[in-house]
Amino acid sequence: MADSATPLNGERSSAVIKEASMLSGATHDSDSPFCDLVKVPERQGLETVDILRLRGACGPVLHEDADSTLSFLIPVGAADAWHLPGGSCTQTPPEDDRHWLLPPSPERALTDPALLRAALGEAARTLAASGSDGA
Repeated sequence: MADSATPLNGERSSAVIKEASMLSGATHDSDSPFCDLVKVPERQGLETVDILRLRGACGPVLHEDADSTLSFLIPVGAADAWHLPGGSCTQTPPEDDRHWLLPPSPERALTDPALLRAALGEAARTLAASGSDGA
């Protein structure tokens, strides 16, 4: 399942993210980012991963130990319209201290933003009902 022992670093990070983007059918010029990142608290992110995996809709996911967060890779451009409490969406490439929770693969292209938004909402409701704050 997880490949959290595989750190991202510089050139390899960009190559793997470019591969995930291409698997999703994205096209862009060489100067633009390959994907956007939706960053959420770790607990909410793990719940969201479970929901998306049950639906066969989870793309690559990064785990950042230092901030206790997960970042979902979504198609470029989604950050422009992302407004969901509890998370942020950026066009910033991943930093080197992150690790793959779910690495890109031919079976795992970028996550669909609409499905991610729905799963994040469901995860937040589940965590609220269980008394967890999602952090």
